[in-house]
Amino acid sequence: MSINVIAVFCGSKSGNNPLFNTHTIRLGHILANKGVNIVYGGGNKGLMGAVANAAIESKGNVIGIMPELLKDFEHQHNGLSELMIVDSMHTRKRLLYEKCEAAIILPGGYGTLDEVFEILTWNQLKIHQKKIFILNSDGFYNHLFNHIKNMQEQGFLYDGPEMVITMLHEPEEIIPYL
Repeated sequence: MSINVIAVFCGSKSGNNPLFNTHTIRLGHILANKGVNIVYGGGNKGLMGAVANAAIESKGNVIGIMPELLKDFEHQHNGLSELMIVDSMHTRKRLLYEKCEAAIILPGGYGTLDEVFEILTWNQLKIHQKKIFILNSDGFYNHLFNHIKNMQEQGFLYDGPEMVITMLHEPEEIIPYL
């Protein structure tokens, strides 16, 4: 399986751990250098800005999709290959899922978790079958992954998490999947 377009879901803030930003920048460079197009939320701050700027620095193609209501809040990125301004968060997420062949999740907040669970749900419902990677920088997603395993053990999931999520601990671990 070769990935040509990957959605990157991550925070519009950088978080408190400098490793989050370091991993994000490395990932942006890796994806661009491997010729993988990035589609993401279109912001120019936090980890969103870091992944876009790193990819652009490495001559990558970066497409942003941002709802009108977040243009000022997330500081729309004006240096992208393409920036689509859409009417709602729902439209943003639908287009992100449609345009990508896979998704990678980096540290983030509520919005990132919303995107994670929607893409997981759509996989479970067979709306699509996108490969989902989680970059678990410094164990950021350990608790979440343990809870997902608990949901499986308690009989609420159709597939085990290892069937739908590939956990990565370093950005370079994605290279064999590209």
